[in-house]
Amino acid sequence: MTNGVGARAGWGPESGLPGFIRHLLAPNPSPMTLDGTNTWVVDGVLAIDPGPADDEHLRAIGAIRYTTITHGHIDHVEGVPRLIELTGAERIAPERVAEVIEGASVVPSPGHTSDSVSFLVDRGGDRVIFTGDAILGRGSSVVMWPDGDVGAYLETLKYLSELEGVTVLPGHGPILPDCAAAANWLLQHRLERLDQVRDALRQGAETPEDVVRIVYADVDPGVRMAAEWTVRSQLAYLRGNP
Repeated sequence: MTNGVGARAGWGPESGLPGFIRHLLAPNPSPMTLDGTNTWVVDGVLAIDPGPADDEHLRAIGAIRYTTITHGHIDHVEGVPRLIELTGAERIAPERVAEVIEGASVVPSPGHTSDSVSFLVDRGGDRVIFTGDAILGRGSSVVMWPDGDVGAYLETLKYLSELEGVTVLPGHGPILPDCAAAANWLLQHRLERLDQVRDALRQGAETPEDVVRIVYADVDPGVRMAAEWTVRSQLAYLRGNP
């Protein structure tokens, strides 16, 4: 899910995928899901983030053997039971992705949620990372208070900012060409937001709603609640990091 704020100018449109990856866009667009949930099929055997319980979308995934998720939000996981009914696929824990996909490793990516993970695949010169909502194709992800954690997210972004030349395959939005550039921009954006929240508190803001009105004044009304969740997470972080 996204708060719809902070899109980086210059991030390019979706480009070609390695031959072992197939993309399907779920029909669930909204201010929170952008164009919809991205479902990724790897090697024709693993579906990552099946998305909503939409039969047409799930049937288009094809005869996969396994499915997994980057995190437990409904826009990523709702379709899992129906996909299993349709295909007989096995739902596997993220940790098992490395067992079924050549060149794959699991990258814990907490922050948006405590259970968020990414999947890095390094194969034959192709390096891609499925980031779920840790990095989106545009905008910045919600830190989902109380489960999300700003401090954890900052550490996740620091790690992801080291992955130069790795293509980002996000949970929502278009492909990004370089994980390091995307993560570094998001890290700086998050740090700037924290400074803005500090300034709002100095101006007399007393509640999360007050901070949203000052810091996120231009936010789309459709994601205003998401901005408030992020602010609550920011305030929790600032209590220990004034």
